[in-house]
Parts: sequence; structure tokens; C-alpha cells
Amino acid sequence: MMHIAVIDYGMGNLRSVAKAIEHVAPQAEVTVTSDARVVNAADRVVFPGQGAMPDCMREMEARGLRDVIMQAARDKPFLGICIGLQMLFEASEEGDTPGLAILRGRVRRFPASAMVDEVGNKLKVPHMGWNEVYYAHEHPLWSGIPDGTRFYFVHSYFPEPADGEVRAAYSRYPFPFCCAAASGNVFAVQFHPENSQAAGLKLLTNFVGWQPGRAVCG
Repeated sequence: MMHIAVIDYGMGNLRSVAKAIEHVAPQAEVTVTSDARVVNAADRVVFPGQGAMPDCMREMEARGLRDVIMQAARDKPFLGICIGLQMLFEASEEGDTPGLAILRGRVRRFPASAMVDEVGNKLKVPHMGWNEVYYAHEHPLWSGIPDGTRFYFVHSYFPEPADGEVRAAYSRYPFPFCCAAASGNVFAVQFHPENSQAAGLKLLTNFVGWQPGRAVCG
């Protein structure tokens, strides 16, 4: 039986993520866990999260999960969601917080000066709601999901990968921003697939069946 670990470091509604995975993979054992041994033994790992980056990094460290997360990102299918995407990068403007540096680049806040639409209306931060996602390149996790499909977002920050090839997709608010990153066996999204109805469930289905061809370097 496939075992999928959903990492619990005390930040976010992880049950909704686990329930969505259970729905698309009823044959799998899905465990919400903060036990490094359970994460290490899992076949696949999901790294979600909500809240402020400094709090998330602190809670992850307090639970002794850094090393097992780094290892999982090296050697097994790994899905980051929301803050679980941002934490993979080198640093965030939110609290000037160092990240895990699994991916090169920084996480930036939506700049107030740019937050107006095409007719001059002020846009709110956090960015909250349904937005189209456009693929930067093909990836197995996009299989069966048309380019431009809408996913559900709640965030004030977004990643800027140092390596353009890492950018797997972008959305617009109001300018294009990276909303998905991929490298080797790591795939991570800024939006919430567990709250994105059929498209989100399809992405999770693709993750459950994904067989990466190579591991992340570094």
C-alpha cells in the first residue's frame, strides 16, 4: 500500500489537504504527521501550510522536521502547497526570513505601488480568490488540466525563482507572478488544490501517480 505523509508543523488546516488526497487515492494510507520517522518512511510527501513565514519556519524547526523535509525533497515525490512552496526558497521578505533553500530565489510581497487593475482600481492584498494558471512548461502534474484553468489562491507573497526553468506556471495579479515551481521530484504550488474543486483534485490525482525521472540536486 502506498503511504502518503502530510507534514504537520502546526500551521494550517491540514485535514482538508488529507481529505482531498484520501478522496483521489482511496487505496493509499494518508497520514497527517509531525513524526520525522513517519515522514521518512512515506512513499510520497505533501508539505502544506498557512500563516506567516517566520512562524512556519520556527514551528517546523521546533518539531525537528528540517532534516527529514530536506531528505524527502531529495529522494521522493514531494508536493508543496502555499507556504509549503514559499519555504522551499532561500529567503522571504516576510520578516526577512531564511527559507530551506531547496530552490534558489526569494519570496516577495505584492508591491503596493503595482496593485491596480487595468482601469486604475486598487487591488487588495492578500490576493484571495480564483485566478487562471498558465503553464510555463509541460509537467506530468498538469496532465488533463487545460492551460488557463482557475485555481483558488489566498496569499500576500509570491516566489521569484532565480532559475527560470524552475517556474512551472504563472498567474496574474495584476502582473504575472510565479505560482508553481518544479525541479526534479519537487513540485510546489502557491494556490490551494484542496480548495480548487475538480482541477485541484485532478492535480492531486496526478501527484499520486507521478513517477519523477530524477532527483533534486543540492
